[in-house]
Amino acid sequence: MKNYPPQFKADAVALYQSRPEATIRQIAADLGINPETLRNWIRAAGASRPRGRRAEASAEPPTPLEVENAALRQKVRELKEERVAATA
Repeated sequence: MKNYPPQFKADAVALYQSRPEATIRQIAADLGINPETLRNWIRAAGASRPRGRRAEASAEPPTPLEVENAALRQKVRELKEERVAATA
């Protein structure tokens, strides 16, 4: 069994908490670890995360990167809508 440093475990749990759209399996694959290992770390940390888009907004203002990501997501949605309209 591989022994992971505590900081790696903490970072993995933090990544899980910061990506409510991603599954444990996806995050584990990104990190190159077993999904059950990540699940155990999350349970041991007592971690939770907001669920879906209805989660309460953070009291802190969004970071510039979050603002940019939101704008890019919006642009992707617009382009998809344009593509659907053009093929209809």
